[in-house]
Amino acid sequence: MSTTSTPDATAHPEDGAFDTHLVQAKWQRLWAEADPFRAGDEGDTRPRKYVLAMFPYPSGDLHMGHAENYLYSDIVARFWRHRGYNVLNPIGWDSFGLPAENAAIKRGADPRAWTYENIAQQKASLQQYGVSFDWSRVLHTSDPDYYRWNQWLFQQLYERGLAYRKESPVNWCPNDQTVLANEQVVDGRCERCGAEVVKKKLTQWYFRITEYADRLLDDLNQLEGFWPHKVLQMQRNWIGRSIGADIDFEIEGRSEKVTVFSTRPDTLHGATFFVVAPDSDLAAELASGASAEVRMRFQDYLERVQKETEIERQTADRPKTGVFLERYAVNPVNGERLPVWAADYVLADYGHGAVMAVPAHDQRDLDFARAFDLPVRVVVDTTAPVTGAIAVIELDEQGVPIDPGSAEPGLAELDPARTGVALTGEGRLVNSGALDGLSKRHAIARVIEQLEAAGTGRAAKTYRLRDWLISRQRFWGTPIPMVHTADGRIVPVPADQLPVELPAAAGLDLTPKGTSPLGGASEWVATVDPETGEPALRDPDTMDTFVDSSWYFLRFLSPGDPNTAFSTAEADKWGPVDFYIGGVEHAILHLLYARFITKALYDIGLVEFTEPFASLINQGMVILDGAKMSKSKGNLVLFQEELELHGADALRVGLAFAGPVEDDKDWADVSTTGAAKFLARALRVARDVASPTDVVWKDGDGGLRRVTHRLWADVPALVEQTKFNVVVARLMELVNATRKVIDSGAGASDPAVREAAEAIAMVLDLFAPHTGEEMWEILGYEPFVGLVPWRQADPTLLVEESVTAVVQVDGKVRGTLTVPARVSADQLEALARADEKVVRALAGRTITRAVVRAPKVVSFTTA
Repeated sequence: MSTTSTPDATAHPEDGAFDTHLVQAKWQRLWAEADPFRAGDEGDTRPRKYVLAMFPYPSGDLHMGHAENYLYSDIVARFWRHRGYNVLNPIGWDSFGLPAENAAIKRGADPRAWTYENIAQQKASLQQYGVSFDWSRVLHTSDPDYYRWNQWLFQQLYERGLAYRKESPVNWCPNDQTVLANEQVVDGRCERCGAEVVKKKLTQWYFRITEYADRLLDDLNQLEGFWPHKVLQMQRNWIGRSIGADIDFEIEGRSEKVTVFSTRPDTLHGATFFVVAPDSDLAAELASGASAEVRMRFQDYLERVQKETEIERQTADRPKTGVFLERYAVNPVNGERLPVWAADYVLADYGHGAVMAVPAHDQRDLDFARAFDLPVRVVVDTTAPVTGAIAVIELDEQGVPIDPGSAEPGLAELDPARTGVALTGEGRLVNSGALDGLSKRHAIARVIEQLEAAGTGRAAKTYRLRDWLISRQRFWGTPIPMVHTADGRIVPVPADQLPVELPAAAGLDLTPKGTSPLGGASEWVATVDPETGEPALRDPDTMDTFVDSSWYFLRFLSPGDPNTAFSTAEADKWGPVDFYIGGVEHAILHLLYARFITKALYDIGLVEFTEPFASLINQGMVILDGAKMSKSKGNLVLFQEELELHGADALRVGLAFAGPVEDDKDWADVSTTGAAKFLARALRVARDVASPTDVVWKDGDGGLRRVTHRLWADVPALVEQTKFNVVVARLMELVNATRKVIDSGAGASDPAVREAAEAIAMVLDLFAPHTGEEMWEILGYEPFVGLVPWRQADPTLLVEESVTAVVQVDGKVRGTLTVPARVSADQLEALARADEKVVRALAGRTITRAVVRAPKVVSFTTA
């Protein structure tokens, strides 16, 4: 190929430095003109890869978390283009939400103006950063041609019974004056503003995500090895499947039975009281039949409980409180009367909002029983062996086993009523009639049989997961596409009338006040019943913005299409997303919702896959002096300032080299100055090459060729393992080796130098694309290096007498060693410990763990 331009002296002065901003501007202009990163169309026969970074919220300019996220996604996208794939790497903005609305209220402005100004700024910054996005597929979730399809999705779920409206206690943010899903409450506070969340009873819209609980849980097994284990475990814990039995209790004086879920139906004979959630309808009903004094005490107690967070109510070590409701439940297995209490440690929306209390074998029940002097009856002997012969156990009048006097502590000595410690381990049943002597597993099966035979219970499952509350009482979101008719019906807006667009914000009071500002837009709210033509009202609530982000990866496949949310044919070609990159803070919120919507779309027949993201890459945070960056702390490193000081490529290389992808990176370890010097050194290598473009590589095993081909061979696996910092270290090694050959005299004309320089340019394209393109042009080739096929390593050059070992300290590359290929692990560790650079990096800290994979890697962890 021929050269397209002659390197100019301004960009490449003789001392090796270069004007990075001129180089950036030049290549960004050429990329904009040629659009080389657009995904191929139908006629493109290359295999496909869909690379997607979690899209940003436009709350001002980009920050260092964005810089890290889009760097990693760009490395992956550029790598797979080099490997011959048709890569889709789109970008959009998650542009609805409270921050825009709150900013608009503060400034007395329309949230649209604030939002789209920030989008324009972030787009310019991303282009400056050199990210290889397909700019033909940009979307904004606040555009009507996007949220029209949110409304379509809502109606699809509504038609299938997966969207519904009900009254229930909800999480209420008193600051933002809106409801929150359970997942949006962090440690009892609003995840947006930090205000303490309270409970409030409202009628709201929900998505029936619990219908998919088993699939959401079981399908996580498909993602093992492809998603971080921590994320999978967080999702499993959040879904929280429990297996046990639903047990029907009679309440004296009440015709309808109350169903209780228990994971331990084998302990039914140990139930000594009954507890209902004070904020449940059942508690209110039972209290209404009590004495005036109890009704008053209950009302006071309920008001206190409603001010508590779920976290507080579930805290194990807080004092137990409650009110006896002067009612009794009847135990279905033995007919015993159990006093009914309202207590805050039971939640209205878990199980059925009521529990049978077995204080001997549940610590919270035991704490409550001891606080109110209620009976404690042991029904599981945890000292008895679960296997082998069954011991004969003698009981006293209270049902407590009598210790026969063994050398080991007996059950009597472990009596929970005395020790205050519940017996929660395995054992054999006692004081349980026909269940005596059975192990827990067999007793559970037997008691379920008994309950089913008597019609008083059945095997059941329950979940920690709750249905997804999607109603929001705010303006800047997708209007819910439903109509409330004069006769009380709720009907969908006809499909041909979608989107239901937001009205102008001018004239509306957007101040949070507990009801949606849309309710005050009288002309907008007024509509007609689509069935009768009679006057009707639009639903005034907007949707949770997590609805917007639950399916946006599909809209990228058909951006701007006015006829469909996404093309099923395109979804079959591109889906699911091959590599999804973003922060672990979305492990529950966003990812769980996207998985649910994908499964619902699969059931509707619109996609052929059941998981949206085949592989997940989570990056750590960029912190400063050990603390998370924030405006309030005044410890921000500003993205634009770093771009102006050092340029995009130096920032990208500094971040990539600072440590493993998944680790937090302290800005003190991000050397943009050092990265800039390295890039100037790499560029000077290209400028010093003296051999022509048509040079024939020499056969043989010269040292430089070995280093070059080792890099070609190793980079693919390192990138796929997201060891980007190691790739940068290996690239630095090749630059240094090439520099030595050039400086050796006539080395600049050595064909091996050109080969190495071309390798540097191509690998550098992943991390510093402007510099990589500039090197490629200096070497005499046409643009664009980002589209050049990956070169295959010569296997004859991979058999080495000596190799380069990388030494890491706490995940960061701190040195390299040239060692014999057959070096032992002990020898390699000793050499690494003695290396001067490693000793400096340790700075006197103690090595607590050494992982040695001879002859390539030594990794030290320090105290």
